[in-house]
Amino acid sequence: MRPTANVLFITVDQWRAECLSALSHPVVRTPHLDRLATSGVLFRRHYAQTAPCGPSRASLYTGMYAMNHRAVLNGTPLDARHTNLALEARRLGYDPVLFGYTDTSVDPRTVDVDDPRLRTYEGVLPGFRGVGHLPEGNPRAWLEWLAGLGHPVDPDGDWRPFVDQPVGGYPGAGDDEWGPNRAPTHYPVEHGQTAFLTERFLDYAHGEQGAGRPWFAHLSYLRPHPPFFAPEPYNTLYDPMTVPDPVRAPSADAEGATHPLLALIVGHPFLAAPTNERHLRQLRATYYGMQTEVDAQLGRIFDWLDESGAAADTIVVVTSDHGEQLGDHYLLHKLGFFDESYHVPLIVRDPRPEFDGTRGRIIDRFTENVDVMPTLLALLDAPTPLQCDGRALVRFLEGGEPELWRDEVHWEFDFREPADRSLERGFGVTMEECSLAVLRDAHAKYVHFTAYPALPPVFFDLDEDPHELHNRAGDPAYASRVLEYAQRMLAWRGRHLDRTLSGTKLTPSGTFVHAGERR
Repeated sequence: MRPTANVLFITVDQWRAECLSALSHPVVRTPHLDRLATSGVLFRRHYAQTAPCGPSRASLYTGMYAMNHRAVLNGTPLDARHTNLALEARRLGYDPVLFGYTDTSVDPRTVDVDDPRLRTYEGVLPGFRGVGHLPEGNPRAWLEWLAGLGHPVDPDGDWRPFVDQPVGGYPGAGDDEWGPNRAPTHYPVEHGQTAFLTERFLDYAHGEQGAGRPWFAHLSYLRPHPPFFAPEPYNTLYDPMTVPDPVRAPSADAEGATHPLLALIVGHPFLAAPTNERHLRQLRATYYGMQTEVDAQLGRIFDWLDESGAAADTIVVVTSDHGEQLGDHYLLHKLGFFDESYHVPLIVRDPRPEFDGTRGRIIDRFTENVDVMPTLLALLDAPTPLQCDGRALVRFLEGGEPELWRDEVHWEFDFREPADRSLERGFGVTMEECSLAVLRDAHAKYVHFTAYPALPPVFFDLDEDPHELHNRAGDPAYASRVLEYAQRMLAWRGRHLDRTLSGTKLTPSGTFVHAGERR
């Protein structure tokens, strides 16, 4: 890439892949993301590698599966021996800056025992300079801005009622009406966190563009992450009666019968979806409104890129760290093995003329978040570090397809809790057995639990059961297919073992190093 190239790497938190009007979603409208897709390439079958935020972002920023980086929970340290996208960009001469958050837990072996970073999982990824660090748990810069605008917010006090709770007594938001998610936030849309972060980035980018220096910025938006409350007019932008029906079994008990882990979580007070159908419909409508709010702010950034001339020199990548259950399978948030929690958007736009022939292309091959770091580095003419489990997507951007490309995707979910251990005791398993891994292709999904046989596998025949409602793992008619997918899972893990030195050989003629291909 030209030395003057800028990089704008955008993440939107908890964004389901289908929620783009470019993909003909029946409700949500995203005109600005659609516009980016028209000028770039949209990857329709793109998947995150784990959940929740911290582990997933560790995969996104390092290009590694969770089984290799091992930062498996919010609060699990990211091993300092791993490089990442920001460090690699810094080696190329950039000063990578962060607006938002990365949810990175510092390696405790690299800091003093009294370092304040050891008391939060919301640290900044090494390599980034936190120009606009805005952690979810303490978005102080935004809170101070709100207070300066005259809002009743004390950054040092109990600010959550104003920020995380909606306006009381709002029409239509009663328990016997559409429920609490219909009520708007206390602050207007122009004072929201999404607008604030956009303003801070535009201030920075305008200055850097004027100085003529190439820049590398990561803009990490929190929304549409919960709480599911939107400022006016986005709280009532979509009619709850028009939202798609949730995908689920006839009852929560029937859903839970799929697997013991699912039986536990469908009734969990934090994870269970509202049982009131009108409330659930409004929650889904509010989620879509939050997405359109984010899209409008992205439109401001894309307008600035065009009007300033920076678009001609700026690579833009947009993706998400994970999805959202949104009431499907009676669940909220992100967890487990269902597609809704891991299927996310990816749009890549490179401004160079050699990519003009693929603008507006939609890719149907399987891609993963571990491919994002190799892709950005390849577009910057930099090598992919050996640690990366993903591969660059540049051939797709050029109109072709990489050799030996994957026909399946994988993700993992770890449900250990070192400070609690309730699931260990409940299932009679060890902490290291509290995890699952998924192999999903175009025809079926296999879920393997490390605690097997205490926690048996799951197998969905997606050709016959696209909504994942019938577990066929114990059906004798599926025994051969379940075995095949289990063997493929084992082969996948073998292909992605740590290869830091495994491709290196010392000989009398010297040291030979061969990276080899991933699949």
